[in-house]
Amino acid sequence: MPYILTKNRKITRIFMGIFGAIAILIGGGYYYVFVLGAPQFDPPQEEDNTGLKFKLETFNSQAMGTVRNYGLILPPGYSKNPQKRYPVIFLLHGGHDDARAYVDKYAILNILSDLYKSKKLPPSIVITPDGNDNRGSSPLYDPDYFDGTNGKIGTLIGSELVQTVKSRYRTLEAPQFWALGGLSSGGWGALNIGLRYLNNFNIFFSHSGYFTDNSGPQNSPQKFVQQLSPEDRKRLHIYLDAGMNDTELLASTKSFHQTLNQLGIKNVFYQFPGGHGLSGADIGWNYFHKHLRDSLTYVGEQFNNSKSK
Repeated sequence: MPYILTKNRKITRIFMGIFGAIAILIGGGYYYVFVLGAPQFDPPQEEDNTGLKFKLETFNSQAMGTVRNYGLILPPGYSKNPQKRYPVIFLLHGGHDDARAYVDKYAILNILSDLYKSKKLPPSIVITPDGNDNRGSSPLYDPDYFDGTNGKIGTLIGSELVQTVKSRYRTLEAPQFWALGGLSSGGWGALNIGLRYLNNFNIFFSHSGYFTDNSGPQNSPQKFVQQLSPEDRKRLHIYLDAGMNDTELLASTKSFHQTLNQLGIKNVFYQFPGGHGLSGADIGWNYFHKHLRDSLTYVGEQFNNSKSK
């Protein structure tokens, strides 16, 4: 009998050890995904000597009924040229991100510094809105980049924040000097919001985004763009790319590109290796870091073309 009891205790300890290990793995997985946001294993590295600074600023949003924040990256020499006005770029984040994501994850300061030095992008005022709705940030859902039951994010970004930026900084006023873009769900948000505010934005870009939304055709750029007048269509310039690993997002992007072509809307479309994920030179944060250079170069071409007219 003592032998049987000892053996049972050993078996119990083994099972307790196994269950404990499983619990640790589950808890660690929960923390990694839901708390940390599934960070990249090999993120792009931000340089310290770009000469650019990122600041978090706040403003009072009537649309959301609270104080909201946004990220600000002023162009080099902004304070030394008090008479000069600048074009503006809004960058929308994806799911489980915030206003800091482009600096903390995608090393945007490196990209901007390189593009300014090469003159592929004229010095610009860069804004990174907090696009999260009233539910907050979660890996379980994308932000609602529209006016709906979870808040009026469309009004916040497309109207309120535009007016705030114009009142606080020396911006060029014309919409051909304002660009709105994003990655993943932020790419959807950029077109879904921007197409409603063509008096504020005329240039758009999307990285591995999508163009139909389960909230309905009213929030699906694939449908909405077809309702624009011929005059409004002529105002648009759109950059699109998608990773070949993101098969559904790639298909959605390609379909939107085809629709734009049918409507005679100026656009470019690229499919690149990689896409969403956690590790790899063309994966996840590295994909977006690499191809933000492409979209912002396109934006720079549009800014420069408008200046020469």
